[in-house]
Amino acid sequence: MMNQVLFSGVIGLFLTLIGTPLLIKLLARKGYGQYIRDDGPREHASKRGTPTMGGIAFILATVAAYFLSKVITGKPPTYTGVLVLGLMVGMGLVGFLDDYIKIVKRRSLGLRAKAKMAGQLIVGVAFAVLALQFQDARGNTPASTKLSFITDFGWTIGPVLFVVWALFMILAMSNGVNLTDGLDGLATGASVLVFGAYTFIGVWQFQESCANALTLTNPGACYEVRDPLDLAVVASALMGACLGFLWWNTSPAKIFMGDTGSLALGGVLTGLAICSRTELLLAIMGGLFVLITMSVVIQVGSFRLTGKRVFRMAPLQHHFELKGWSEVLVVVRFWIIQGICVIVGLGLFYAGWAADK
Repeated sequence: MMNQVLFSGVIGLFLTLIGTPLLIKLLARKGYGQYIRDDGPREHASKRGTPTMGGIAFILATVAAYFLSKVITGKPPTYTGVLVLGLMVGMGLVGFLDDYIKIVKRRSLGLRAKAKMAGQLIVGVAFAVLALQFQDARGNTPASTKLSFITDFGWTIGPVLFVVWALFMILAMSNGVNLTDGLDGLATGASVLVFGAYTFIGVWQFQESCANALTLTNPGACYEVRDPLDLAVVASALMGACLGFLWWNTSPAKIFMGDTGSLALGGVLTGLAICSRTELLLAIMGGLFVLITMSVVIQVGSFRLTGKRVFRMAPLQHHFELKGWSEVLVVVRFWIIQGICVIVGLGLFYAGWAADK
């Protein structure tokens, strides 16, 4: 059964390694290039016209890798896996419409704010409502109406508040990845690290599942997660697909993921967290996305309240560029920060299991 995890990761990697350059040629032929802010670092001017909407590559590769791994191993898809992938595709579609309008319609702001928000709300509500359906033999649904850190808390917030909570997480993480996607490879590399962590978490939860309580050495430390192994399959496919995309997205980038990719990644990260019962842990493991989002909140809040800016430019990565750091230096150091966040998150996850043991 573990072969699914390996196959999905390898297939995802292979598909984006060979598929992304084909997408680059297609987008370049159609002239779908990136607009660059005039108020940003001057070095970014050279990126104008670089093909964007590259998220199409890893979205399609992830979906293909998931289903091909099922065909190869003869295992059926699960409701949980399909729902998480559906959240990724839905959010990616909203981002695609935004990118398309920016590039093809020559409207720099893309989708109007209300239309973009409406699209995200529709996708988020659909995911949250469906995630509370489809009980398995143990009565577990893909999501839970309980808040979670490394496992569910003991109290329930109810289905209505759960939908609101899920929407908040989806919007926050999508915007966090979107804000992080400002330097070559930054958001892609950071996402690879988090998907690697969720691959480990899914495999661990499968091995320590309460469904296998009779064979566990410590049934009291088991996990009530509906389809943990399938979450690992999805996370592995994403890790491989993003890693292959990073080959072409790293500095100097031949393609950008665009809102197509950043909204999709934010959505699927949230889906993995909700369905693996690690919602609040995502804020730690995705710490770089949180940090960069907070830099924008602080910058805007400070300017509105005092008329002064805390950073030379927000999001945070551009502040360090304007201080004289090279783009590659910023990216690598931010990857290190993200790696530390992932290590801390996995340490807390394991510590929670060991404490129950």
